[in-house]
Amino acid sequence: MKTPFTSLLIAWNKQKNTRQMPWKGEKDPYLIWLSEIILQQTRVEQGLPYFLRFKQKYPTVKHLALAPEDDVMKLWQGLGYYSRARNLHETAKNIHHNLGGKFPDRFDELVKLKGVGAYTAAAIASFAFGEPQAVVDGNVIRVLARVFGISTAFDTTAGKKEFAALAQQLIDTKQPAAYNQAIMDFGAVVCTPQNPACEACPMHKICVAYTSNKTAELPKREKRTKILPRYFNYLVIKSKTEILIEKRTGNDIWKNLYQLPLIETAQPLKKDFHKTIAAHLGTDAFTIDSYGREVSQMLSHRKIYFRFVVLETGNINRLKINGLQKVKLSKLHQYAFPKTINDYLNSNVLT
Repeated sequence: MKTPFTSLLIAWNKQKNTRQMPWKGEKDPYLIWLSEIILQQTRVEQGLPYFLRFKQKYPTVKHLALAPEDDVMKLWQGLGYYSRARNLHETAKNIHHNLGGKFPDRFDELVKLKGVGAYTAAAIASFAFGEPQAVVDGNVIRVLARVFGISTAFDTTAGKKEFAALAQQLIDTKQPAAYNQAIMDFGAVVCTPQNPACEACPMHKICVAYTSNKTAELPKREKRTKILPRYFNYLVIKSKTEILIEKRTGNDIWKNLYQLPLIETAQPLKKDFHKTIAAHLGTDAFTIDSYGREVSQMLSHRKIYFRFVVLETGNINRLKINGLQKVKLSKLHQYAFPKTINDYLNSNVLT
């Protein structure tokens, strides 16, 4: 494909790109991998402090591999999409124990690692090892869709193939790391989702979207995920010094994080919920101190409705529900909780 796109992009990167991030220019595959996993589905502003904390606490893949899972999950707390943290830890252990502590140095081997998709594998391969593998993320898709006028929906099989093929055709094989960083930065600071800087863009003369006034229409998405509601009713059962919690072990959201005892219902908890709680606890020897207002949290394709119900049981040692564990309030900060639960505990229990 003969197009000035690549040369224009490289020139912009050398002359105009002032975007600074602590992982730019990094050659250590571990730190590249760590930054890319953290930035998946996460804004740079949110992910940056997590990257710095992980880098400080776990400076090598060995440090991460040997860390207890609860410690890794606690450090990840608040970042969301917790399967990333579980996969991160599992892959670190695999690299340390089975691969001699060294990352594979080729794309086709990197992509076999758990939690490492084509984008992350391309980033590691190009930035750490100089392999000409094009990255394809949201920024890249947006730039290519607009400049080349691609109307194929990027979230379809055909769209994924088309964008991946075009990205690979355009990469500068002599400086793949610089090219990949440049196109990601370009999408982040020039060809932005809203109000792109088209007048100052070095591509505007060859940009199909700009010349045809279709910038706002591209890129196109086909799928619309149905949002499913779930109703989580958390029981706050504590004494002056201790509280009951449980670990989420099922194959569901927030796996391996901790929570307060949960009753999930198909609909909002009704006013006659005393019987529902009694059935869950196996006893009706409790009173309800307070019935908190409902709050919600939107996940990728679920909307979770939370309610916190404070119970008075007289003696929490009487409750023998499988999976519940009693922890001291002074130790509660050591456990990783989903954000809404953690916020509630900090505001209502640990104050």
